Amino acid sequence: MEYILFFETWLVLAIVLACLEIFIPGGILLNLGIASLLVAIGVHQELLDTWVLTLTTWFILSTFLLFAAYFVTEYFFAGETTIDNVHEELDIYGKTVNVTEQIGPGTQSGRVEFQGTTWAALGDGSVILPGEKAAIVCKENISLVVEAVK
Repeated sequence: MEYILFFETWLVLAIVLACLEIFIPGGILLNLGIASLLVAIGVHQELLDTWVLTLTTWFILSTFLLFAAYFVTEYFFAGETTIDNVHEELDIYGKTVNVTEQIGPGTQSGRVEFQGTTWAALGDGSVILPGEKAAIVCKENISLVVEAVK
């Protein structure tokens, strides 16, 4: 484990990790390389004189640099974030659909064509015949509740 205390070991590790960043982009390997370079300086200045202290320093520096790089990139290079409507019921409200199977009378379900497929549909108690248009009122479980378009 004595090679861990050599300046050259940490310098070569820093160069290898920095060069590997070309093939595996993302900044992680570059941060590990920078931590290795800082440990190499510490070994060269004889601040790090045991292998336990050297490895612990490298782990702490690596972790700190990774967190620092994350927060810096999030602050300066944050992407545009948009939150679309997460309630699809609001998106489908009022859409016009074609009735393919009779809906009603009463609570008798039928079928409507919506978004390229057919859905089970419930009405308001009146009869809606095939071929007529209906508007979506809401969604109840896996059925659409519709009303006739006048």
